[in-house]
Amino acid sequence: MSKKRQTTGLPKRRRRRGQVGQTPAGSENVKPGPDESTYKSRAEREAQLQKWVVRGIAALVLVLLVLVAGAFVIEQVIAPGQTLAVVHGEDITVQQFRDEYSLERNRLLLQINRVQAAGFDLQQLAQQEPYRTWLDEVNLPDQLGLRVINDMVDDRLLAQVAAARDIAVDEAAVRAEVEAFFGFDPTEAALIGVDPTATLPPTITPTPFVSPTPSPPPTATSTPDTEAEPEEIEPTVTPQPTVVEPTLSAEEVRQNFVDNEQNFRSYLAREGVAETTVDSFFERLTLERLMAENLVSADSSLLYVDVRHILVESESEALEVLQALQNGESFADLARAISTDSGSGYRGGELGEAYVGNYVRPFREAIEQAEIGELAGPVESEFGFHIIQVRSKAERDGAELEAQIERAQQQEFAQFVEDLREANRDNFEIDDSWLDYVPRS
Repeated sequence: MSKKRQTTGLPKRRRRRGQVGQTPAGSENVKPGPDESTYKSRAEREAQLQKWVVRGIAALVLVLLVLVAGAFVIEQVIAPGQTLAVVHGEDITVQQFRDEYSLERNRLLLQINRVQAAGFDLQQLAQQEPYRTWLDEVNLPDQLGLRVINDMVDDRLLAQVAAARDIAVDEAAVRAEVEAFFGFDPTEAALIGVDPTATLPPTITPTPFVSPTPSPPPTATSTPDTEAEPEEIEPTVTPQPTVVEPTLSAEEVRQNFVDNEQNFRSYLAREGVAETTVDSFFERLTLERLMAENLVSADSSLLYVDVRHILVESESEALEVLQALQNGESFADLARAISTDSGSGYRGGELGEAYVGNYVRPFREAIEQAEIGELAGPVESEFGFHIIQVRSKAERDGAELEAQIERAQQQEFAQFVEDLREANRDNFEIDDSWLDYVPRS
């Protein structure tokens, strides 16, 4: 039989929740209930909330600081060393690109400021070159950036060719380039104050003060209005001293050059362009000049041609023109009737005698190869299709054509760079990310 629990017969005492372990004899083991331990005043609750808000803000600030620090490290430490282009295994970095961009943009701004200071209206000049390109590149960062990155690639290609041809850029050559850049000729400066007494006889000394005006006065005095002429001669003679200003001394000319170079460098330095970047700019100009002189020397002979042409829009039209000329049609009459080159067409297609380098490449190559009197074509160029006839050819000594030699060097150099780039398409690569690193301010 199961043993029955003994009871006292008194009603059981109900325990209050939360008072586990409490004994009837005392309250030493009584634990407080939840309502007593978790209750907080309004001030305590607000203080707790404020504490969590402060902690949240502090955490957010910390995260932002980490992000900013990370962005700074990426922008100033990691990004500058990233590669934007590779030329024959040589890297062009973000920092090098930024330096070149800053130099070019500030150099353009300096040129524009000088034009404005001279009193020219940029709105009018904007329709002409090179002013239109200057303004476009200053206002369109991507356009300037594209030129800069391409120029940097071309510079690396040129440097390799120059090394292969033993063309060296030394300190003397760079100094000569700097002088030419600022229009300073040390030879001419050294002759100031020396040659005039040796080369000009005493009778020539008054000439600068009267200049071209001596010849008109004798004819004027023989006219019936002799009374009025002296009063009119006075204004024409008196301005002469202001036109022929006192010649600067050799030292003053040199000092002007020194000041111009220093001002140029100081301006760029204020704009954040490093001195080494400016030095590299002049070294690059020197290399380009030496390469141009290597292509066309100062004593080279230049080919001049007298040529006429008929320009049409399509090859089929050009073939019809050629057939008509071969059948005896007049070249001049056809040029006047159908040539889309209105300027030469009006003259019967005559372009006159000119240096062959003045023409676009396909046209130039055609007239170089054509025999005198021969009809050549159709020749396609960016303007359309040409039928060409060479009237004469003549080699001229470049020593007698200093200005044309300089122009020929520039033209040959530009064509050389274009050909060099095309020939090395597989030897360089420009990463599309260069756009992300174009400065926007």
